[in-house]
Amino acid sequence: MSPSPIRPKLPLMRHAIDPKIDCVFKALLGSEENRNLLIHFLNAILGADLVRPVTQVQILNPYNEREFLTDKLSIVDIKARDDQARRYQIEIQLLTHADLLPRILYTWNDLYNHQLESGQDYGTLKPAYAIWILGENLLVGDPYYTHRYRLRDERGQCLLNHGGIYLLEPSKFATEQVATEEQRWLKFFKEGEHLDADQLPRWMQTAEMRQAMNTLKAFSDKERAYDTYQARQDFLRQQRSIQREQRSLQQALEAERAAREAERQAKEAERQAKEAALQEKEAALQAKEVEYQAKEAALAEVERLSALLKAKE
Repeated sequence: MSPSPIRPKLPLMRHAIDPKIDCVFKALLGSEENRNLLIHFLNAILGADLVRPVTQVQILNPYNEREFLTDKLSIVDIKARDDQARRYQIEIQLLTHADLLPRILYTWNDLYNHQLESGQDYGTLKPAYAIWILGENLLVGDPYYTHRYRLRDERGQCLLNHGGIYLLEPSKFATEQVATEEQRWLKFFKEGEHLDADQLPRWMQTAEMRQAMNTLKAFSDKERAYDTYQARQDFLRQQRSIQREQRSLQQALEAERAAREAERQAKEAERQAKEAALQEKEAALQAKEVEYQAKEAALAEVERLSALLKAKE
């Protein structure tokens, strides 16, 4: 029995690198040298819904390190087209917000809609797939970590097999044993920051995962790349701080609005109570007035009868 081949060990990384940080994510799946990883990722996530697997792909907006160094608002999604003209968009979203779902639907529509050029008809449209990797849980209360949205009716009949929207929530992935390539990617995005390149677990022992880990290692070891990573982390921290402050201010504003509304309702209730009490007093006075008038009428009648009796005497 021949001995198993010895795989070269990856040197220990100098810094922990989170694959969900946008510059790392885009280098991981959006760089030309990692094009095979993009193909593997697309087949892993979309394989069950693809008529034919992805074999070749063109990255329409490849990773450019200089963009991340000079522009904090650089485009961080990945757009690609395969040799069957199918369109793909992959985006990492670390922070959720109230308008994220409409934005996801809008960007898929934009991806699908922008295929047509002048003079082309609808028959040339090809499937478009939008994949979103979420850093925070968006669908709270739903235990599933993968969500596939496609054009189907209430019986599950497909209207048109032209792609869909795929939401991945890695933080919900709690399975220890990896059974599919989709699960392998989910686990990598969830735990990649804490992996030791020198002692990779068994589920990471594939050519693709070792290549993915090499990308993380490049950000860890190369000073320029790590500076980019830190700059993006700082930017995202600022965004999180701003978002938390906005939420705090919004909550304070809503609390103040609720307090004012409660005060208004209390004053309105007090006004209505006073008005009801006043109406009750007025009704009591009117009742007394009616009673007084009735007594006066009775007294007048008695006096009239008394006068008649005296006249007869």
